[in-house]
Amino acid sequence: MPDDTGAHRAIADSAGATPAHRRGPLRPKRLQSVRNRVSGAGLARLFQAGDAAGLVLASLIASQFMALPEVMWLGAPALALVLLVATGAYSMNTRERLRRRLGRLLIAAAAAGGGAGTVCGLIDPTFPAIGCAAWVAAASMALFATHGIWMLVLRRLRAIGQLTPNLIIVGGTAAAQRLIRRALKTRDVNILGVFDDRRERVGPEVCGVPVLGKTADLIDHRILPYVDRIVITVPPKASARIAQLLERLAPIPNPISLLLDGEDEESEAKAVGRIADFDLMHVAGASERSGYLLAKRVLDLTLSVAGLIILAPLMAAVAIAIRLDSPGPIFFRQRRHGYMNEEFLVWKFRSMRTEATDHKAARQVTANDDRITRVGKFIRKTSLDELPQILNIITGEMSIVGPRPHAIGMLSGGAEASKLVETYAHRHRIKPGLTGWAAVNGSRGPVDTPEDVRRRVALDLEYVERQSFWLDVSIILRTAPCLLGDSGAVR
Repeated sequence: MPDDTGAHRAIADSAGATPAHRRGPLRPKRLQSVRNRVSGAGLARLFQAGDAAGLVLASLIASQFMALPEVMWLGAPALALVLLVATGAYSMNTRERLRRRLGRLLIAAAAAGGGAGTVCGLIDPTFPAIGCAAWVAAASMALFATHGIWMLVLRRLRAIGQLTPNLIIVGGTAAAQRLIRRALKTRDVNILGVFDDRRERVGPEVCGVPVLGKTADLIDHRILPYVDRIVITVPPKASARIAQLLERLAPIPNPISLLLDGEDEESEAKAVGRIADFDLMHVAGASERSGYLLAKRVLDLTLSVAGLIILAPLMAAVAIAIRLDSPGPIFFRQRRHGYMNEEFLVWKFRSMRTEATDHKAARQVTANDDRITRVGKFIRKTSLDELPQILNIITGEMSIVGPRPHAIGMLSGGAEASKLVETYAHRHRIKPGLTGWAAVNGSRGPVDTPEDVRRRVALDLEYVERQSFWLDVSIILRTAPCLLGDSGAVR
């Protein structure tokens, strides 16, 4: 078995191994994969929860000086949160001045306190105005404190590359140059490189950012797992060119946005500013649903940790059986594609003879395959060989539900599976899973023919489009019955 210790780290290092003068001025020293980066929308919800707690605490403090009715206790904090969201207090805009932010918080607290106080006055004419003033003062101080903490957290996350968006630009146009110059000034986005089919005319760099190749070179580029968004910069009248670029970039799983060149200065400035806040015109790619992703991650951790504890005796028994059955390691590790084409090491119990191990999936498993050991036949038939992937779920490389991760370069019918379907990589717009929509709908095990690959990809993309928390629960509940009733499947 080849030495693959630290392989995942090596992939990240290789993406950052370019000489400093070729990295450009906007590329961080250490790239963070999209999977490991912080969700801006999820972070905003966390900040909102913190503000809610702060406002409730403010009500408690104010009530120590004056009795507050329930309308002030509950209504004022809720109204303040609504006003903060409506006025964009959680946009994480790095360009907003401190004075303006503090003014926004003060206005939200005053408006919420005044509104709730008015209702209290209508209900009880004897309600003193000083009660409203006490709440506004306490709420303002609470919001100043929480947002001061949020600003420090944001600054730290941006400094270590966990939050600042990583962009790739397609098209070395004047709009691209203005975007790069603005990024150099504000540092609110990282621009990793430029791709342009007119490389000879554009030159080796655009405003210091290296030109990494032509559009076709972007399809399989190793930089993709670290890219949050691809921005196409083209003249607005070049509709044919836009359509051509979108067609060429169709196999890429990363989100794609348009920045039209030639707009008036004010409109373009607003569009460029929205890039850093991930609010540009969305063209292709998965849209972030932070609430669902958080619930999915909680479900993954809960079930995987519980499963690891409950199944530990069974996994130990399988490990002993493998050791007694044939010489070689207990585990089999294989590099596979994950979220946004990121390469990672998947863990399985070894089911093949060591000398016949197939790390590149060059040969699909067949019935009565002579490479499979006696124990291997049983654990593959029952899918027990997949149990070590619980570790991949805990580390965040996989999820319980998602498209099954395929080996890199896997062959099907003599052809590379990823080349048989143009939208194959779209299945990587979400994390791979231990089970999935394809598995519970009959597409399980090897994909021996191009038709098998197309059906598997079609089912995976159907899940990508339909994914929801309750669909995940449904798939989990259907997995065991499907496995037990799938005795004819080759595994």
